[in-house]
Amino acid sequence: MKVEWGTQDSAAWDLAHAQAAGPLQQDWAYGSTMLVSGGTVIRAVIQADGVTVGLAQCVVRRFGNLGGVALCTRGPMWLTPLSGTDKAHAYRSLRQSLPVKGLRFLFVTPNEADGPELGLPAIKRVMSGYSTALLDLTPAMPDLRAGLEKRFRHRVGGAEKSALTVHRVGTNVGQYRWLMDAEQLQRENRGLQGMPLHFVDAYIASRKQPGHNVLTLRADIGRDRVAGMMFLLHGQAATYQIGWTSDAGRDAHAHNLLLYKGMEALKERGMRCLDMGGINTGRSAGIARFKISTGAKVVTLAGTYFV
Repeated sequence: MKVEWGTQDSAAWDLAHAQAAGPLQQDWAYGSTMLVSGGTVIRAVIQADGVTVGLAQCVVRRFGNLGGVALCTRGPMWLTPLSGTDKAHAYRSLRQSLPVKGLRFLFVTPNEADGPELGLPAIKRVMSGYSTALLDLTPAMPDLRAGLEKRFRHRVGGAEKSALTVHRVGTNVGQYRWLMDAEQLQRENRGLQGMPLHFVDAYIASRKQPGHNVLTLRADIGRDRVAGMMFLLHGQAATYQIGWTSDAGRDAHAHNLLLYKGMEALKERGMRCLDMGGINTGRSAGIARFKISTGAKVVTLAGTYFV
């Protein structure tokens, strides 16, 4: 395995990322946003026999001249199937070539479940795996609708016949700021945590065409906004980022309708996968049930490993 750092441009990276339907944390725009936010980002191309087999975007925290720690979240992003042995060689090459002076530490959280082809021994795991719900958007809409849990599907049908109207929101900050403010308020009221909202703003603006980075939907009853939903786009995949509803929207099952309309809109934009986000059946059982009832598959990733 051969690893080269900083040799690929954004266009080539974006193309490979799209073809792999890669995760948000391995999108070039995500790294660019981290740079704007004051972080340090390094990117690696992994090759075998002259063929690019993987990409790795890492966020680095440096400790002066003493060294630094690099974290590769939801990566490396494999572009071709590899054996566990090949992955192990790739991880070793990443660590040995890491462009950090002094003491170097590399942690990875692979975007895959634990298994024989992971390429990392359990003894090196330092944190247990994160669970998320992944929805395959490649089936036709009638099949996706049929895949909804019965109650979810019934609520979508009822919402379609109600006074709810759904609108796509523009990408100018002023057009979606109300949703960000509502999200901040519900985080404070419910003790919720999530990606910093200023990071979301920066991510949306990180490309010349913000419409390639975000899809925002709004549900109204008359002139009143009753619900909103935001998805971050990355290549041919999307991540459910923000969801808010008022009491009136909750009574009308606006979120069920927004998510279904979001699936439809994402398919129109060529998205192949929707990452519904973390599943916590203990603290947030209701949210977990809502995500799973879309037909999404719960996947528990292998965890964080010291390489």
